[in-house]
Amino acid sequence: MKNRILLLIFSVFFVISCTSDFDEINERTDALTAADVSAKYFVTNVQTGIYAPNRYPYWRGPVIHVDRYSGHTTFGFKACWWSDGLGYTYSAGYTGAVYDWQAGTNGTLTAFTNFVKTGGTLENKQFYAIALILKGLYYQRYTDTFGMVPYTEASDPNIVTPKLDDQKTIYKGIIADLDEAITIIGSETVTGAGPELLTDNDLFFKGDMQSWKKLANSLKLKLALRAHGATGEDFSVAAATAAIAGGVLGDKDAVVTSDNEISTWASASYGDIWHPFYGGGHWNVGSTLIDVLRDNKDPRLMKFADPVKGGTFVLTKPTTGSNVALYPKHVKHLTDHMKAGGLTITESTATDGTVTITVPAGNAATFEHYVGQPTRMNSKIKPYLYTNLFSKPTSYIIGAKNTGNPIAPKLVMTAAESHLMVAEAAIKGIGSGANTHYQMGITKSMEQWGVSASDIATFLANESIATLSGTTAEKLAQVATQRWIAHYTDGLEAWAIVRDSGVPVLPGVGTALTDQDIYVLGDLNGAYPQRMRYGGSAYNKNADNVNAANAIQGADLQATKLWWAK
Repeated sequence: MKNRILLLIFSVFFVISCTSDFDEINERTDALTAADVSAKYFVTNVQTGIYAPNRYPYWRGPVIHVDRYSGHTTFGFKACWWSDGLGYTYSAGYTGAVYDWQAGTNGTLTAFTNFVKTGGTLENKQFYAIALILKGLYYQRYTDTFGMVPYTEASDPNIVTPKLDDQKTIYKGIIADLDEAITIIGSETVTGAGPELLTDNDLFFKGDMQSWKKLANSLKLKLALRAHGATGEDFSVAAATAAIAGGVLGDKDAVVTSDNEISTWASASYGDIWHPFYGGGHWNVGSTLIDVLRDNKDPRLMKFADPVKGGTFVLTKPTTGSNVALYPKHVKHLTDHMKAGGLTITESTATDGTVTITVPAGNAATFEHYVGQPTRMNSKIKPYLYTNLFSKPTSYIIGAKNTGNPIAPKLVMTAAESHLMVAEAAIKGIGSGANTHYQMGITKSMEQWGVSASDIATFLANESIATLSGTTAEKLAQVATQRWIAHYTDGLEAWAIVRDSGVPVLPGVGTALTDQDIYVLGDLNGAYPQRMRYGGSAYNKNADNVNAANAIQGADLQATKLWWAK
């Protein structure tokens, strides 16, 4: 409900801002004046625009594309509307929705920035610092999705067709803005007094400016680590060193709490897609994520996923077509996968060759009863992938609104991620305390998901994955894996971690898939998706500059690697 009111205020302000003098709105003595309007009323709209859009782009962005690219979720079970190949073959409509959402968010961000900058209608230095940090958060996600995007000319009202900037330029520009924001904030703790005091309208920190400062340092560290080692990179060590010294977000999470009441067409959560779309639009948890958690007795498993429901499943043998010959291979692939997950399977074969399997129902208290669905399965094997064979997201993740139950928030930057990045930096020779920060990152992630202190202590004491060991490459792989886990429900960032580190090794990572009997190769010809293509609107409005960008970074294809990708 609060967000509905904020959107109304936002609309009212734009009407008011068209007048030359707020104090002369009308003749009434109780009229709204400039002193009644504060920049705080516009922070929420920018935050939700970046992280919690309405259902249309949320469905086509996180759910259809990046959550699945990250390996966290899969489509393609027997009753699903699609095979798990959706997204690995270009769709102009779905891709366009994602591009338009991300590109379009700059308008709201620019308007807010112009209000609060020096000389702006609502000039306020602390709000301007917030605007610079939000700009950095926005552009980091935007460029890491598409690569080259409009940046240096994007907010110039006199430039209708802005050039697309390379990622090095964007990264350095973001870091410069973050440095400016950090300097502006200094030792300040609030945005001002009276109407200028930001509290509940700030979904991240309730107006705590020192937390915003730490967020800026965490984002700065993320950019530095991602750029580290990229061709022509000349700033990462200095930026990472300064970010760590300045203090990252080590004890607080920046999240957007899911609004239990607001319309799906204002701001969506997973449940806004899961429940209206019934069974065919559902998804299961990916096998790589379940495997890492289950095999290492990670207590986050029970927070992320439900155990398999089990049952008796008839894998009907086809009588015509190419799948007749493939039937033994498909059955073996499925049953081997279930057995590798620790399940005891009973198999029987009818006289016509049809195999029936019985799988016991899972127990939420035992690690052995969780099995994820394999990634990128094609339509040939789809008839045998019954959804109850695999773990689904917990109700905390896909819960419906207006039930009174909590719903998982949207992740912006967490304490877990910050500690894990400090650990990564230390392994790379920037800073120290790698294992201390590694274990603290794991601890903070588990706390975020409600894992008990005793279960955290047991994991840290008994599981080898909880302590850094091995070569530098092996330690970096451990950190990347934990960062990837910590970004569950944040597919954009989890996908970026895979592209940057090569970890975990999802289907198509490193070596392209070739087995068309099992996997979808798609437009990528079996390779792992490295970026999303530009939307049609980019070409309709700015074709010359988009084509110029393609000539620099590579063809506008999903397989084209970004500047920093491994």
